[in-house]
Amino acid sequence: MSVNAIYERRSIRKFQQKEVPLELINKILDAGRAAPSAKNRQPWKYIVFGNERKRELLKAMEDGLQREENGITDLPKSQFGIADAKNTLRIMQEAPVIIAVINTNAKSPFLSVDNDERITEICDSLSIGASVQNILLAAQELGLGALWIANTCFAYKEITTYLNTDEQLACAIAVGYGAESPKQRPRKSLDEIVEYRW
Repeated sequence: MSVNAIYERRSIRKFQQKEVPLELINKILDAGRAAPSAKNRQPWKYIVFGNERKRELLKAMEDGLQREENGITDLPKSQFGIADAKNTLRIMQEAPVIIAVINTNAKSPFLSVDNDERITEICDSLSIGASVQNILLAAQELGLGALWIANTCFAYKEITTYLNTDEQLACAIAVGYGAESPKQRPRKSLDEIVEYRW
């Protein structure tokens, strides 16, 4: 994977209606599998959806967003994000492939955990982040577009019920051939984010 992929990668929100070969899906998932992980726990699992099964998954997400809009919520301070989540659902409906990303070592984020479990969960979440980044960069190199999605949180119960899992839904990734070439969004300068202490 080239360094160029890091700088050329973009979050794609418009997709062509073109099938993604299974060979390419497997290549990007294999890149995810190659990521480093805390204590080599490799806490990731990927569930790949397309066609009718994708529609079923997204119906579960739509039901969750409707519940949130009706005021039955586990995220009362995040209601401002519902409109964005509905737009994300539209993007997911357009993308040919959706990958649900599971943290196999964790449970629902709406359950209490002790301090030791919290540290493990943080480390595993960082590991999954590395894996997702590998997938995004591999997609870029293979001519695909991808979008990392956190808005699944608003429909957490509905999606995990549909997935039939009590393991933690970490996020989702929309994958397909991009139908846009967005410019890079602003990034903070190194001066703003780096402090040297040597």
